[in-house]
Order: sequence, then C-alpha cells, then structure tokens
Amino acid sequence: MNVNMNDNTIIATSSVSVNTPREEKLINLKEALIMTLVPMTQMLKNARTNKCAVGGFMIWNYDSAKAIADTAQKLGLPAIYIIGEGEAISMGGFANVARIAESVAKTVDVPIALHADHFRSYDAIVQAIVAGYSSVMIDASRFPLEENIRLTKEVVKVAHAAGVSVEAELGRLPGNEGDEDVTVEESFQTDPDEAAYFAEQTGIDALAVSIGTMHGAYPKSFKPEINIQRLMEIEKKVSIPLVMHGGSGTPQDKIAEAVNHGIAKINIATDLVTAAAKRIAEVQQAEDFRYNVTTTFQAGKEAISEVVEQRMRLLNQNIL
Repeated sequence: MNVNMNDNTIIATSSVSVNTPREEKLINLKEALIMTLVPMTQMLKNARTNKCAVGGFMIWNYDSAKAIADTAQKLGLPAIYIIGEGEAISMGGFANVARIAESVAKTVDVPIALHADHFRSYDAIVQAIVAGYSSVMIDASRFPLEENIRLTKEVVKVAHAAGVSVEAELGRLPGNEGDEDVTVEESFQTDPDEAAYFAEQTGIDALAVSIGTMHGAYPKSFKPEINIQRLMEIEKKVSIPLVMHGGSGTPQDKIAEAVNHGIAKINIATDLVTAAAKRIAEVQQAEDFRYNVTTTFQAGKEAISEVVEQRMRLLNQNIL
C-alpha cells in the first residue's frame, strides 16, 4: 500500500487577533513563511487515518538529530524531534535547539517537526515559538480539569495564531519527566468522557493519554499493563490524534495494538539514550579507551539510527 504521509510545505498564516505586543511580534515572525520545520498537525492526522504513528524522538545534540532525520529520509517517513525545557537549556537554549533542528531538517525532504515536550508554563512556550519551534506541548495535567482546560486554551490561542501545533495531556503517567516525579499512587488513567470534553473545549491538535505506560525507564518492579480497552473507549469519543508517552520499554505488541486504536504519535527517549551510551562504551572498551572522536561518536549515532529505524517500522507496519 502506498500512503503519502508527507506534507512538507506548510505556510503559517493567520487572521487571528491577539492581545499583547509580544503575541503580535510572534505572528509577525511566523506569518507568511514557508517553514523548514513543520507543525505536526497534518502528519498526525494522516497517521491516525492510516492506522500508523509518527515517532517522537528525543534529541540532545546535532548527531542525535541527524541520525533521526537520515533514518526518516531512508524510510520516507516524517519524524518529530521532542525535547524538554531542561534538555533545551543544556543545549544552549531554545534558539540554539531550533537552529540545530532546522539545519538538519534542510538536509532531508521528509517533514520534520520540532516539539517542545512537557512544557509547563505559558511564558516558556511563547519563548520556544519565538525561537522557531513548530509544535508545543502544554502539560497542565497536574491541575484539576477546568484549570488544565483554561491554561491549555491560552497556549492554543497563541500557538495557532503562529501556525504552531499544540499537544496537551489528560491523566497522569508515573515516572520522571523533567523536574517532576510522579509515583504510581499519584498517577491516574485518562477518563474517556473527560478526554472528549477536554479536546472539544481546548481545540488542541493532539491529546496525550495515560493508559498504563510510564515516563522514563521501567523499574524492574513495574510491569506495564497497557489498558487497550480504555484506549478503545477514548478512540470512540475523541476524533483528534492520540499520543502515547513512555514508548521506551513498552511491549512492542502492545504498541502495535495501540496504533490500531488511535495512537498517532509515540514518544521515545530512554531507548535512544541507552542505545547510544551503551554503544559508545563498547567502542571505547574495544579500543582500550583510546579516545577517538570520529569512531566514538559515530558509533553512538549508528546506535540511534538502528533504534529509530526499528521503531519507525513498528509504528508504520500497516503502510510499509
């Protein structure tokens, strides 16, 4: 089956009026530009329609971004760069992340989105958009439903005015995400009726749901129990693309099943970092720890590419 997952020409235009000079400046920066980095809206819509998913892969430097893009190019598939606020700061700030992502995206002809992952404040999201991010996530899942809706709507207003896609989260996953640790006891799964209400009220482009996965590496004591039945109920009530966080360590048969029930984006971070670090250590040990920049970091890049290709094939087995 040949399915066109690519929509690489995105023109950001808007007639939406906003209230602050800062937001007006934001639109002026984005309006009427053909963007190298694209929003994830269309790629996720295409994915849900075709029962496949786009990988949201974490980047932490040029090599990781290049490995992901080159693999996407090889398979003819779109990709999403995800990066949290703390990781972006460690890379020199939002603008530096955007420059790296854009420079890599220019080397391929498949769609690449740059996504602010798990940002928790309006101000940080505006800074990311101004810097050149093409997609953002506002994570207000720690708040009661109506406050989550209020905060998310504020982000949707400014992001959509700038042609930037928005993801939000409902329900809470256990594990570590940035500067926040959520215990299993504090976590809770997404309510299908609340999900439908939330999506309708906020106008988001994608909804991250909690169905039994965990952020970060699964501890040995934690056995993931993916609630496919709950996902199916959410799928029936929510028409926008759904997102699964905690893709690393989740059984692959469950990932494939989730993709068949509305999951159109899956975040993968820990598996990439682990693979790269392990391969670099193996190379260093084999070379008796004689430091060689080329062989050492090329090995890490190759390990990232291998994981990305395996995951992309899994997420797109219905169309490849």
